[in-house]
Amino acid sequence: MSIIFMLIKHPLSMMIIIIIYTINICMMVGLINKTFWFSYILFLIMLGGMMILFMYMTNLISNKIIKFNFLMFIMFLLILMFMNMIFIYIYNDYYLNFYLNMNNKEMIKLNYNLLMNFELNMYINKIFMTNYNYISLMLISYLFINLIAIVKIINIKKGPLRIINN
Repeated sequence: MSIIFMLIKHPLSMMIIIIIYTINICMMVGLINKTFWFSYILFLIMLGGMMILFMYMTNLISNKIIKFNFLMFIMFLLILMFMNMIFIYIYNDYYLNFYLNMNNKEMIKLNYNLLMNFELNMYINKIFMTNYNYISLMLISYLFINLIAIVKIINIKKGPLRIINN
């Protein structure tokens, strides 16, 4: 992935490569953790950073035309698919061999550990249970009010990137 990143010269193409790479990493992390919350937060943070970089790049670089190299694009997609296939093969093969080579005591111990892990995940899900709905709604409304206040505080005409002449 980094080899393709080194071959690209246009900053907007580099940002697209980083976003695709982030999506790929988020999918892999979500498959490993069995929950996609961490992946979702990681993707939102990276996408927010990319949006800020996109604003700076579109204002600072000239309007150069992006030269689209179809061969490079195909190579990038093939490398991405190959990495995903290897990851899925190794991940599934490891667990398949792990389960097939166990005896009865190890299976009971594994089931107990899985049950304890399930109970720990239930604590994470308690935030969204009916008893805690009011706290969740209060936090959501607080964040929304802060968003509105920040938008009202910022004066668009005195932005750092462009001078708007009216």
